[in-house]
Amino acid sequence: MNRRHLLLSCAATALTLSSSLALAQDAGKPIRLVVPYAPGGPLDVTARALAERVQATLGTVIVDNKPGAGGNIGADFVAKAAPDGLTIGLAATATHAVNPWLYKRIPFDAAKDFAGITQMVRVPNVVVVNADKAERLKIKTVADLIAYAKAHPGQLNYGSGGNGSAGHLAGEMFKQRAGIYALHIPYRGANPAQLALLAGEVDFNIDNLAAAAPNIRAGKLKALAVTSLQTSPMLPGVPALSATFPGFAIDTWWGLVAPADTPKAVIDKLNEAFTAALKAPETNTRFAALMAEPVPTTPAQFDALMAAERAKYEQVVKASGATVD
Repeated sequence: MNRRHLLLSCAATALTLSSSLALAQDAGKPIRLVVPYAPGGPLDVTARALAERVQATLGTVIVDNKPGAGGNIGADFVAKAAPDGLTIGLAATATHAVNPWLYKRIPFDAAKDFAGITQMVRVPNVVVVNADKAERLKIKTVADLIAYAKAHPGQLNYGSGGNGSAGHLAGEMFKQRAGIYALHIPYRGANPAQLALLAGEVDFNIDNLAAAAPNIRAGKLKALAVTSLQTSPMLPGVPALSATFPGFAIDTWWGLVAPADTPKAVIDKLNEAFTAALKAPETNTRFAALMAEPVPTTPAQFDALMAAERAKYEQVVKASGATVD
């Protein structure tokens, strides 16, 4: 085969693959959007909201929850799916930045087995203390918390949703930058950790803003700082931890990915539909209730974010000493 025939053959193959999504939709095949977590959480709710909004352009999108192994089961399903655009999934901080370093054995390669479609959201984490305890200990700011820890060495503890969770890793980063010690107490999930904080069993948590916000509004928790680089409009008056520790940033994010060999034309079509949905005013309203900021991006931008986050969490996980299996 000469070079011209080879190029024509490759072009024809690419055209066939790139039209696979449109042909499958014409045949009435739905797109499967795999959420690697149980129904009802913020990732699931936002996925279902977007699935509704893209029906006019992409046809039926079915949300398929595949929880387990910290999100690895669902992520692996997407990694091994046919690269035709009919199976896509959610990639989150845990599955695509933390788990590759946390788990000794993982069935997929987060760096090579996925193609980014778009980031969906960013949710700040927040340093919170029990409001009654904060008043009793005269802790009104992050500086107060650090000063108390240094004046009372070994007396503070903090909770998280488990070893290697976002709250655990953020807590370890905070301790390292602040030069303080606080005992980490892992719980079986973020909700039990928050209940422990409300009950006064732990002194502070670094929690997802979406989860902590109701108790902050109710006055049961006091927010000391958000862990994003900038302040959050969702918590006016609460400073960013980066103001105390320059560069400190641990946000929760998630977005959409496809199997690695999905043709660019298919990725572009999916990106166009989902970014339009993310920009819709109705999406902003629905996501605001979850304290989630829509962040539509190009595929390349989302790939770059995931790569940068993997590099960051490699250091954080190793420093924490956390491992699973």
